[in-house]
Amino acid sequence: MKDQASDHRAALLASFLGWTLDAFDFFLVVFCLTSIGKEFGKSDAAIALSITVTLAFRPIGAFLFGLLADRYGRRLPLMIDLIFYSVVEVLTGLAPNYATFMVLRALFGIGMGGEWGVGASLAMEKVPVRLRGILSGLLQSGYAAGNLLAALVYFFLFERLGWRPLFFLGGLPALLALFVRFRVKESEVWEQSREQSWGDLRRVLVSHWKLFVYLTLLMTMMNFASHGTQDMYPTFLERQWHFSPSLRSAMAGISMVGAILGGLTVGWLSDRIGRRKAMILALIAGILLVPLWVYSPTVALLMLGAFLIQFMVQGAWGVIPAHLAELSPDSVRGFMPGFAYQCGVLLASSIVYLETVFANRVTYATAMALTAVTVFTLAAIMTALGKERRASTFGKGIAPQPEPAAYERS
Repeated sequence: MKDQASDHRAALLASFLGWTLDAFDFFLVVFCLTSIGKEFGKSDAAIALSITVTLAFRPIGAFLFGLLADRYGRRLPLMIDLIFYSVVEVLTGLAPNYATFMVLRALFGIGMGGEWGVGASLAMEKVPVRLRGILSGLLQSGYAAGNLLAALVYFFLFERLGWRPLFFLGGLPALLALFVRFRVKESEVWEQSREQSWGDLRRVLVSHWKLFVYLTLLMTMMNFASHGTQDMYPTFLERQWHFSPSLRSAMAGISMVGAILGGLTVGWLSDRIGRRKAMILALIAGILLVPLWVYSPTVALLMLGAFLIQFMVQGAWGVIPAHLAELSPDSVRGFMPGFAYQCGVLLASSIVYLETVFANRVTYATAMALTAVTVFTLAAIMTALGKERRASTFGKGIAPQPEPAAYERS
């Protein structure tokens, strides 16, 4: 039991840190958007397009690394992916022009897309069933932790060093690959349920196409909700509130503390009332908080709104790793959740560019408020239309772990 506990903690830590460092690089572009644009002589919309490009290329990474994870195991593809995107992050800081920068952001999207599905499947297959919801929230909060880390680095280093050196810190995932190599064991669930050939794997995927379509639509709405409330928020604070770089990063940091707490809280709640109910409650609460989030008359209330809105957004997101893992068949769990997630990212990737264009016609506050209310509503509806398999046991021939007393299948 002690070895099992140590193993699932190592897998969870590796997956959490991988997602954290992924998000760190992604949000560095968000924080440095106007500065990068000035150096390359481009508008906010042109640099925001690089965010869209990153999001759009993520399905390629999920497709490639997800298939490798279901065919050859979770560990090796995860290590390759960590090294790949760490190299791309460092090269981003050396980009000589806008065209090179855009190519590197596309390549980073491939690496970012590959990490989540492989890491989440590895972690969720190892953690105890009774803790799957709250640990799912912890895993997903790596995204908020990466945002918070980017905010801290931006706060302390940007005005001294500029934007380029910040990306050199992106070499850290290469060290994480060594941790995976020596401390993380292969998934027992994968070893018990792996398909023996590419043909067998393809047949399983095709037989579950309806589930894949649903998961893709769900993840489209969830990505609308997260990217629609996070990616242009620092620009909103700069353009409409005229905040300094340090104050913008402080505000983002406060909101990400809320996001981390939300992921843990709603993840914990989902173990008790169900995955879908917990997500829908968080999204509805998010709708009610939109006026406080963008129309607050004081900085103090604006901070409170930023904290609470991300508590709800990432609260709903905290359920996602467990929910998608439980819905997906054992033999394609490395591929299906991650690829559906990243296809959802692709379909939602226009949200940042559209928000920027919309903000040129109205105010940033109005653009973000209308976007948030719309996407929260659509995400809640899509969540309600699906099913759930809370606390289901993974693997063929693996003894089931203790389940919570409130277990139900709906």
